[in-house]
Amino acid sequence: MNFTYNGYAIFLLICGAVLIILANYIFRRGGNAVKWFSYMMISNAIWSIAYGLELASSSLWQIKFFINVEYIGIASLPLNWFIFCLHFCGKECWYKKPLNLILLLIMPILAILLVWTNDYHHLYYENIALATDGPFPMANIDFGLFYRIFTIYFYLLLACGCYLIFIKFRISDSIYKKQNYSIIIAALLPWLANIAHVLGVKPLGHLDITPFAFILTSFLILIGIYRFKLFDIIPIAREKVLELMRDGFLLLDQQNRVIDYNESVKRYINATNEKKLIGLPGEEIFQNQPEFFKRIKDHEQGKVELNININDEKLYLEAEILFLNDNKLNNDFTIIKLQDLTSIRNETIRTKEQAQELEKLNQLKDRIFSIIAHDLRGPLVNLSEVLKMIANNQITIEEFKSISPTLSNDIIYTTDLLENILHWSRSQLKGFGIKKEFFNLRNLIINEINYHLPGATLKKIKIIHDVFPGEMVYADVLMVQIVMRNIINNAIKFCYEDCEIHITAAYQTSGMMLVCIKDNGIGISKNILDKLFKDENVTTRGTSNEKGTGLGLMVCKDFMNRNSGNITVETEEGKGAKFCVTIPTS
Repeated sequence: MNFTYNGYAIFLLICGAVLIILANYIFRRGGNAVKWFSYMMISNAIWSIAYGLELASSSLWQIKFFINVEYIGIASLPLNWFIFCLHFCGKECWYKKPLNLILLLIMPILAILLVWTNDYHHLYYENIALATDGPFPMANIDFGLFYRIFTIYFYLLLACGCYLIFIKFRISDSIYKKQNYSIIIAALLPWLANIAHVLGVKPLGHLDITPFAFILTSFLILIGIYRFKLFDIIPIAREKVLELMRDGFLLLDQQNRVIDYNESVKRYINATNEKKLIGLPGEEIFQNQPEFFKRIKDHEQGKVELNININDEKLYLEAEILFLNDNKLNNDFTIIKLQDLTSIRNETIRTKEQAQELEKLNQLKDRIFSIIAHDLRGPLVNLSEVLKMIANNQITIEEFKSISPTLSNDIIYTTDLLENILHWSRSQLKGFGIKKEFFNLRNLIINEINYHLPGATLKKIKIIHDVFPGEMVYADVLMVQIVMRNIINNAIKFCYEDCEIHITAAYQTSGMMLVCIKDNGIGISKNILDKLFKDENVTTRGTSNEKGTGLGLMVCKDFMNRNSGNITVETEEGKGAKFCVTIPTS
């Protein structure tokens, strides 16, 4: 290849080399937007160097060769510019969609292929001739159809990029406006130069001033780097920052209408899309919040708690009210920041409930210890003393026979008490689970009647049941058995001789089985009735002086609650008591 260098060619070659150095410097500054700008500079450098070598060429085939090289830079330059603008404005997700990326790449690839194969179809250049009427040989080009199509594509991407920068320029903070201003001015220069070239304004008859304009653009950017710290602060898009925030933001106008918001807001309101949300009155979004809107009306900044229901779920929000005044427009805007406190509030409630439960268990523990210290210790001490007296021959057989009924009652009482303490202790263990299953209620009740029959026979008490065969319930068998055993045992304890205990079972419309155990014994006094099921100390005496602590009924209440059932009592002192238990049937 033969080259005859002139001032224009040398200038382009030097500037192309500077562009490569500048692109490398900018690329190392980091950030996606910065890297894409450096790619644009590389495209400009390829164009400048190849065009410089074209201007230094004296043969037509050599000029055509460097035109082919130029188009690697020319075709990629508007693409790199547009992608840079997308990144700079926080819209890079647009070109990452496969269809959009294909649309962007089709034209540059097609342009390069058509330029390289132009001699076969002349779609891009109708004719390329060697012009020798100037100070040095240059290409005299007649543009083809696809050249004009590519020019439209070129201008369209330049215009779209400038539009994005201009929009950011309008809404940017002052620290960013100098950046946007520099980029817009720099982008307009090559655009205007290329328009002049297409319209036929060509110095020396055939010289294309577009690459010179891009060189000027590069130096303007260079000035921006050092003067305005152009890429030291890359503005993060407002949308990206707000959308990444979990807190909701609403912007209201003077009429309390929504004019802007972020996506997080949708978690706290019922509106699901922008069409429904933009323009809606704030009162319609946050209904039944008079204090909240009173503070807005009174222009009072601060935080307000909001209780709202979203999809049958109650949310606790903290709304922070801020006011933004635009002195130029004399408008007031209300900024509302919504923070979800539901998890914190629920955790507070849960902690409070756990503290109350712990306090309740501590009280119950104290009660158990009190029962062990007094009610359980007494009968055991009495039995121990009697056994010592027998061992020392201090009492006769006749005396022992006279006190044996009392000892028997004490042993039965102690056994029942220990059994209830054991049941309660097991139920409080963390690993103690519930094994629910379907079982025959009638069989369970008959077994419990047979279990208590000796004690009932001793007091001449009749136990009558009216439970049909095949009646099934769904619960923990052992727990229901313990409940029935305690209630029947209490009924026998508080009945006189010749009393009757009736046990009935009937289905309820609510899907529960109602089991009632009714006796005509001494009943329960109002004073003791108020303490039942409340974890309070209860001391009772049966009709045969049997002792009672109320611990068994507390266990019954706990077990039925665990099985989604319930236990209630109806009583009248002197006329008996009726305990009713509800058990799920499914």
